[in-house]
Formats: sequence, C-alpha cells, structure tokens
Amino acid sequence: MRLGIKGAIAAAAGLAGVAALVRVGTDLSSAMGASTTAIVPHAKGSARYRGKRFHNTEPSSQFVNTRSSIVTSLLTRGRLGRPRSPIPLATPLAPAQPAELAVTWYGHSSALIEIDGHRVLTDPVWSHRVSPSRLVGPARLHPTPVGIEALPQIDAVVVSHDHYDHLDKATVMALVRTQRAPFVVPKGIGAHLRHWGVPDDRIIELDWDEQATVGALTLTCTEARHFSGRGLVRNPTLWSSWVIAGPQRTVFFGGDTGYTPRFAEIGRRHGPFDLTLLPVGAYDEHWPDIHMNPEEAVRMHADLNLGEPGSGVLVPVHWATFNLAFHPWAEPVTRLLAAAGEVDTKVSVPMPGQRIDVLRPASQRQWWLRLA
Repeated sequence: MRLGIKGAIAAAAGLAGVAALVRVGTDLSSAMGASTTAIVPHAKGSARYRGKRFHNTEPSSQFVNTRSSIVTSLLTRGRLGRPRSPIPLATPLAPAQPAELAVTWYGHSSALIEIDGHRVLTDPVWSHRVSPSRLVGPARLHPTPVGIEALPQIDAVVVSHDHYDHLDKATVMALVRTQRAPFVVPKGIGAHLRHWGVPDDRIIELDWDEQATVGALTLTCTEARHFSGRGLVRNPTLWSSWVIAGPQRTVFFGGDTGYTPRFAEIGRRHGPFDLTLLPVGAYDEHWPDIHMNPEEAVRMHADLNLGEPGSGVLVPVHWATFNLAFHPWAEPVTRLLAAAGEVDTKVSVPMPGQRIDVLRPASQRQWWLRLA
C-alpha cells in the first residue's frame, strides 16, 4: 500500500521524533551517572556505608517542616535570588609557575588553588545548567570566566560529592581530554567517572580520613554533613570536605556541608589553615542540617583554626552563580562580612574569575554592592 508523499514525510518525521526522544533519554541516563548496582562494589567496606547508603555521623534531615511553606516560597520568590544587573567577571590570570598560596574563583564551588607550586581544581562545573538536562534546571547567573581548554595544567581535581552543581559530566569529559591530572573523589564517585570513560589510573577514591599523595601535596578526605544522589536514590556515594596540605601551606575546601562541631576535630588534626574555602549560600530554614548559613561559616573557620577566628583567610564559595534557595542574591556575603567583622576574621571575596594572592592581599573591592 502506497503512503504517498505526505504520508512518507509524516512517517519520516515521526521516526525522527522517536530517534530524538531516544537520544534525549540516553543523554539523561548518561548524565545521571552510574547505577546503584555499579556503585556498590566501590562503596562497601566504609564504616559509614550501611544498607547500601552512606550516613552522616550526626543524624541529619534533608528537609525540615517549618511554619512557612516551601511551595509558597517557590511561588513568591520572583527575582529574589538574582542580581539586579549582570555580574562582573575578572580576567583570570594564570602565572607560568603556581604560587605559594593563591586562589582563583570561577563561580559557585569551582576554584583553582595554587599551593606550594601545585594547582588543585575543586568541584569543576562549566555547564550552563546544573541538571541532567540541558533544557531544564538551575541555569548560570553569569558565564564561566574562562574556557575549560584555557586552564593551566592542573595537578589534581578534587570533588566533594556527586550533586550536579559539584560534579558535571561534560566538564569531567573535557578535563579528561585537556588535562592529565587525577580525579580525587570520595567513595563511590569513581563509579560515575568510570561510567563516563575516565581511565582507572586517573581515579583516586577515598573514605573519610584517608589520604593520597599528588606531587608534594597530601590530599585528605575529611568529614562533611551533607547527602548525595543524582536520581531518586539518596546517599549511594560519599560526600566530603578536603584538606590540601603542602610542605609549607595548608588549605581547607569545605565542598557543601551543614555545620557540625566535628570540624573542630578536623582543625585539631590538620589545622590551622592558611586558607579556607567555605560554602556560604543556598541555606534555608527548610534544610538547616545540610547547608551552612554565613554565620556558621565564620564559626566553622574558627573551629578549623583551633578556635582562633583571626587565623588564616576565609574565601566564600557556593554562592552567586546558581539560584538554589530563597535568600536575596548578595545576602550570603553581606551576612558573612558582618559576622566576620565581629570576631576579626579575615575574608576575601573575589569576583568570578578573580585571582587572589593570599600572601599579598590587595584592597577589597566591594563589587557585589551595586548588584544587591
């Protein structure tokens, strides 16, 4: 039976549509990472892994019922979490030789740490959206300050956990092509990397309190209070903070975490720190256990520095780039600086792309004020 020209065109269009849907489904599945079954062999054996799930040391709720409704917050927030005008970008500087202690912030939790002649990249995310889909999900509030191909040679990539705003498939694959550095990750995340084709010899997978040596650096996987999961299953992989220690300098990267007094123990074992990169944004009364507020970040900095709030320099991360909560865009830094001023904590707030030489600090430009 002949379809005719119109019928043939319709059939071809239908097949093309089906093929497009299949491709979308395949892309979504790949971006979500490894299955729970594939993760288990790399996760079991940890003291924090029970019942095919990782657990915080302190009981932690991912969501807390409060008098206010999260639905109401979603419907009424409008542009609350967005800046009034475009976010300025600094031109990233990459000296031929990494410094004794410097940091370049690219936005959110992505930063390039220079320490004792090495470079460590944290939670690299270069995609437009933090989602398995390129069409929906939180989108960037500012462009990436530099193309990933333009990054200098890196000695290590550290990842705090597997949420989309901290572990991004497209960025990982670009780093595999353009860099030679190993990926140093918490337990279970190696399964995602292998699923995306990262070679085994570039994956170092650690439990809390385990260490790896990269060049002259010691990278220690340390505790955090958070959760994980890229789909419906919660906590299949571990989450962490990181101690990055060189012969002379020591840096703490907080990743994504709620406050816990256990950071004081990390300070006693590994501190004090010359530099802390601590999350200050995306907090809310509905999830107080898993995201710190700015005042808690100041307290955490003091805990990590043996009770001395004036020791070291605090650089805030996990703010400004994605709208993930219900607070005003600049509120995290405004509250942070107010709390830090009360206890003489030194804070440096780079704009996206800006490099801070921690040992030779320049005057602080309050670039965020006109955007608030």
